[in-house]
Amino acid sequence: MAAKQINVDVLVIGAGPTGLGAAKRLQQLATSTDVTPEGFLFDVGGHVIFSHYKYFDDCLNEALPKVEDWYEHQRVSYVRYEGRWVPYPFQNNISVLPKEEQVKCIGSLIDAALEARARPASDKPENFDIWNTRNVGQRLNEIFMRPYNFKVWAVPPSKMNATWVGERVAAPNLKLLTSNVILNKVAGNWGPNATFKFPAEGGTGGIWIAVANTIAKDKTRFGEHSRVVKVNADAKKVYLKDGTVVHYGSLISTMAVDYLAKAMADTKLLQLCKPLFYSSTNVIGVGIRGKRPEHIGDKCWLYFPEDNCPFYRATIFSNYSPNNQPKENAKLPTKQLANGQKPASSKAQEGPYWSIMLEVSESQYKPVKHDTLLADSIQGLINTKLLKPEDEIVSTYVRRFDHGYPTPSLERNGALNEILPYLQQKDILSRGRFGSWKYEVGNQDHSFMLGVEAVDHIVSGAVELSLAYPDFVNGRANTERRLTSMKTVVR
Repeated sequence: MAAKQINVDVLVIGAGPTGLGAAKRLQQLATSTDVTPEGFLFDVGGHVIFSHYKYFDDCLNEALPKVEDWYEHQRVSYVRYEGRWVPYPFQNNISVLPKEEQVKCIGSLIDAALEARARPASDKPENFDIWNTRNVGQRLNEIFMRPYNFKVWAVPPSKMNATWVGERVAAPNLKLLTSNVILNKVAGNWGPNATFKFPAEGGTGGIWIAVANTIAKDKTRFGEHSRVVKVNADAKKVYLKDGTVVHYGSLISTMAVDYLAKAMADTKLLQLCKPLFYSSTNVIGVGIRGKRPEHIGDKCWLYFPEDNCPFYRATIFSNYSPNNQPKENAKLPTKQLANGQKPASSKAQEGPYWSIMLEVSESQYKPVKHDTLLADSIQGLINTKLLKPEDEIVSTYVRRFDHGYPTPSLERNGALNEILPYLQQKDILSRGRFGSWKYEVGNQDHSFMLGVEAVDHIVSGAVELSLAYPDFVNGRANTERRLTSMKTVVR
C-alpha cells in the first residue's frame, strides 16, 4: 500500500505551547501534567502562568473563560539558608540574616558599586559568575548565587553567558537594602511572577489541552503514530511513524534543534549544534496524609542553595489548587513513613492530603544517583524541615526529562547565530524552548508567542520580537497584538 500523502502550506511539528501557538495563529498535545495512581497531580516542573502578551492572555481566556477555571495567587516564596527562611529574592532580603553576615554582604556590595563607577560601559562581564559578583557583590555570590545556580543549571555559572539575564535575576538596590537592614524590614514582592494564575483542574497540562480543543481537529494530528521520524529538507517532506508523508511549503519545528538535526541527518547542522549545552531535569512528587503544617502555610515555591538536599526548588503543589490531590474522604494506604520505616498499618485510611513537588538538575558536571534519588529527596525534605520523620507518605512520583533547561552557555549565542539562519534558508523556523534554545524567552507565554510570531513572519514577513528582542518583550506588556483583532489575518 502506498504511503499516505498530505500537502500543507505550513507544517508545525510539536504540540507544546510553541506548536499550539503556531497552530492557533494559522487557524484564526503534549501532556504537561501527570497523575499518580493515588490521584495526586504533578506538573513536569514548576510551571505557573504569568504573561508578557495580551494575545497569550486572550487565547487562554478563550480556552478557559470562566472565573472558576482559575485560581489566582500572590507568590509566597522563600530561600532556605542555614536553618532559616529568607524571603525571595535572597539578595534583597539580607536583613533577616545574622548581623555579621549582613556586614559582609553590604561591604562587598559597596565594593561592587565602587568598582562599577570606575568601569567603562564597554567592559561587559565575560560570564554569569562575573555578572553576579558585579551585581550582588562577592559575598552574596559565594553564599547564594553561585551554589544555587549550580544546583539549577547543573553547570558552573562561569561557563554561562550573561546576555540572557534580563528580568530573571534581581539586582539589589543598595540604598534600599541598607535601609531595610537598619530598619529590620524585608523587601516586597519582585518580578513578573509576583502574582500568577493556575488552572483549577488538570494542572498546567489542562491549559494546553483546553487550547488544543479550540483548534480545528482536521488541522491537527496527535499521538505516537504521528511522531516525526525523518525530515527531508531539500524535498520539503516530513515522514511520520505511521508511514504518512507530509509535503510542506514552510516548516515550523518545535523539536529540540539537536533532535531536528538528527531527523534531517544533516552533518553540517549536527556539527553546528555540538556547542549547545543542556541539563536534564528530574521531577519528584510526594503525596502526604495529614493537614498541611502551619509553617508551610500558603508558601508557593522554595529555593535550596545548600547541599543538605538534592533539589534546588520545592513547590507546595497542593497550594495551587484543591484539585491537585485526592479529596479528604479518599482512602489510601500509607506507603512509608518519611524516615523510610514501614507504617504501623497497611490499611487504607482517609485524608486530608497535601503534596510537594521537587526538581533536581543533572548534567555531566552534576551527576545524579537515580537509584537513590527518591529516598535522598525525602531525606532532604526532612533535613530542610518540610517533612517530619513520622509523616505518612501515600504517593510518590519520579520522572526524568532529558532536555530540561537549554543552558545559556558561553558558546550558545555564536552557535545560534549560525544554526537559525542556516535552517531558515531551508524554509525551516526552529522555535520554542529547545527549538530556538533561548531560556530568556522560554516561559509558557514566550513559547506560545514564538509560535504565533513564526507564523506572522512566514505569512507577512513580520519581525519575530520574542526571538530577536527578548529584553524588549520582557521589559513591557506587549499590548499591540490581540486575538480578537487578528482572527481574520490568516486565512
